[in-house]
Amino acid sequence: MALPKADLVLKNGRVFESLETGFCDAVALWSGRVLATGHWQEIETLVGPGTRVIDLRGRATVPGFNDAHQHLMSLGLTMDEIDLRPRAVKSLERLLERVRARAAEARPGDWIFGGRYDHFHLDIKRHPYREELDSVAPDNPVFLKRTCGHVGVANSLALRLAGISEDSPDPPGGHIERQNGRLTGLLQERAQELISAVVPSLSQEALIAGIERAGQHMLSRGVTSVMDAGVGMRQGMDDYLAYQEARRQGRLPVRTYLSLTGGPAGIQDEALERGLKTGVGDDYLRVGSVKLFTDGSAGGKTAAMRDPYRCSCASVGILIYDDRELNDWVERYHRAGLQVSLHAIGDAAIDQVIGAVDSAMERFPAGEPPAGRRHRIEHCGFTTPDQIADMQRLGMCPAPQPIFIYEFGDLYVDVLGEARPSVSYPMRAWFEAGLHPAASSDAPVSDTSTMTNLYTMVTRKTDSGRVLGADQALSLAEAVSALTYNGAYVSFSEEVKGTLRPGQLADLAVLDRDIFALEPEELLATEVDLTVRDGQVVYDRTGEASA
Repeated sequence: MALPKADLVLKNGRVFESLETGFCDAVALWSGRVLATGHWQEIETLVGPGTRVIDLRGRATVPGFNDAHQHLMSLGLTMDEIDLRPRAVKSLERLLERVRARAAEARPGDWIFGGRYDHFHLDIKRHPYREELDSVAPDNPVFLKRTCGHVGVANSLALRLAGISEDSPDPPGGHIERQNGRLTGLLQERAQELISAVVPSLSQEALIAGIERAGQHMLSRGVTSVMDAGVGMRQGMDDYLAYQEARRQGRLPVRTYLSLTGGPAGIQDEALERGLKTGVGDDYLRVGSVKLFTDGSAGGKTAAMRDPYRCSCASVGILIYDDRELNDWVERYHRAGLQVSLHAIGDAAIDQVIGAVDSAMERFPAGEPPAGRRHRIEHCGFTTPDQIADMQRLGMCPAPQPIFIYEFGDLYVDVLGEARPSVSYPMRAWFEAGLHPAASSDAPVSDTSTMTNLYTMVTRKTDSGRVLGADQALSLAEAVSALTYNGAYVSFSEEVKGTLRPGQLADLAVLDRDIFALEPEELLATEVDLTVRDGQVVYDRTGEASA
């Protein structure tokens, strides 16, 4: 049977179809799907009077990137907060200047939020103190989140509104820092919930606007699919309803897999009562996994480790649940037929997670092979060979952020020494074990740059140029597959997206050069020229598609 004429054809480039099938030089799209791939002589027969043809001029084209773990809504909302990223803020003075400027624009009593500061990159090499924030914003509650999101610092007014005093006990799974018996303002892990409990709620329109703003930004990165890894963390079920409404209004720019928060403060139990479980939805918006946190971040020294951090405190981090509690939650969700996403960065937390999944699957095998459920370890940073073997046995999938090595690798060395960071995020070992590691950004924790993520996977370099674990580097084709196909696999959608095989969704990104013919350093200068979703150009950096 003859194929129909294409809606859009891209020719004369380096088209990466998939890791298994390699490259071709042209791709034809029709009715939102990949119609055919091959050499131009083959594809030319699919060009009709209504076909738009784009000359790639040697540029690389890849499947639409799939950011398999980020926080789309939070990313959009933080775009309105004070930007404290290291590229913009390298000193305490500069940080305080930005808070002072925002306070000057605010009304007394208005909350002031800032995000993504990194104490390691500040000149003082520590977190700001509450008194320092008081000095520039005495009449406004202030809360600044460290880049990892697991640590934040509040000023005195914010602490008072949250009911936190020198006598307040640590909440379960959290820590309120004091020095010499006085509050510093630093809150770790679930202690931050004391602040969020008193922050005024946002309107549904504000939540939808955040989703839309972040989604448009992700299209500029060549990303056509994401997982929001913690829906419900901001405003409970309102988060989910905002996604539904964004989809209804046509304001959801990227395909989104929702990981609903579980545990005592989560929304998954209410969601189950509404019939919302893994797989409900369509190719644009689908209910995915249930999210459980088990530890914190390595940079914030709250990731739970087998061995102590390299500091005088002899800390091994924080486990949010004891073994029995975690086992109960995992078993409950596993029995309900849900995919479970477990945040675990430290090797001690990964031990606990594997134990919980192993117990649940042994007691309730659900009549399917282990790989059928695809339970996930989000981040899965400091993984040991014995844990990789267990994950293989249980059919578990890692959802790592290779970009963490680039952005935080030097900090990891500072707090852990060089040996442990050199074997962290072991992409090569995961690939060889068949675990489908799904690369992602964890934005707004890290930058959304797909090119920086690819660069880190092929070089294992930090932003200072230090190489951590060269033996865990991937080829560029493997790295692209980790950021496309593997993201589809861990969300049960590899049959419809993740490659440019005929029949798959017509989602792709055109880069401004052939990245497969470059030295790795050039990846950091590479731009996305075009993003295509459903066969339609939805991002056009230079305007070529409309010329």
